[in-house]
Amino acid sequence: MPNIDPEVLAGSLRRLEKLGTGDVPGAVADVVHAAVDLFQVTGSGLMIADEENSLHYVAASNGPSKVMEQVQSHVGEGPCVSAFVHNRVVHTDDLKADPRWPRIRETFLEHGVVSVLGAPVRLGGVPVGTLDVFLDRPHDWDDTEAAALERYTGLIEATLSTALAAQRAGELAGQLQYALDYRIVIERAVGYLMARRETGAEQAFDLLRSTARSQRRRIAEVAQHLLDTGDLPG
Repeated sequence: MPNIDPEVLAGSLRRLEKLGTGDVPGAVADVVHAAVDLFQVTGSGLMIADEENSLHYVAASNGPSKVMEQVQSHVGEGPCVSAFVHNRVVHTDDLKADPRWPRIRETFLEHGVVSVLGAPVRLGGVPVGTLDVFLDRPHDWDDTEAAALERYTGLIEATLSTALAAQRAGELAGQLQYALDYRIVIERAVGYLMARRETGAEQAFDLLRSTARSQRRRIAEVAQHLLDTGDLPG
């Protein structure tokens, strides 16, 4: 992935802005596919948080991109999950030498996902998902690439924001609204678990997520119970 020329990026964004938001899934998919040519990467994908605040696959440029999104959603870890939890750009230059996400490493590598750059997608400053690009070889991501991807997420954010305001995103609108309404409660619960159990943000988030799934409850309900009682339900 070369350093992105700001003028090329701006021109591409202007062209994509003409897609409109009448067909929200189609417009989002177009943006995700266009990222591959613009950033000259192997693949790209988008995940959005659901009512359990777990990231779910929305669009992918190809098969390996879809696998990358789905395995992270299933196990609750990976560079894209980290970008969502910490609300910042996260990257891995070579997954073969990166010990941070052992449960996804082998599946990623089997499908040719070696280096990943993920950026949070936000609405009103609140992370509601991630946009991710990857290469099938090691790559040292630099600040200009991270900044370019963050700028690119602005196009998805604008599409989702307009669709949410007009309630044109169907089921996706419900997911987005839930993520916006309960993010603060969930973040407070994550902070509580981090302090009480002396663990990291991703581990605390995954504990909330797994508790919600095992009890078939929404993650916000589990988070609120924790804040009210000091303990996880059950």
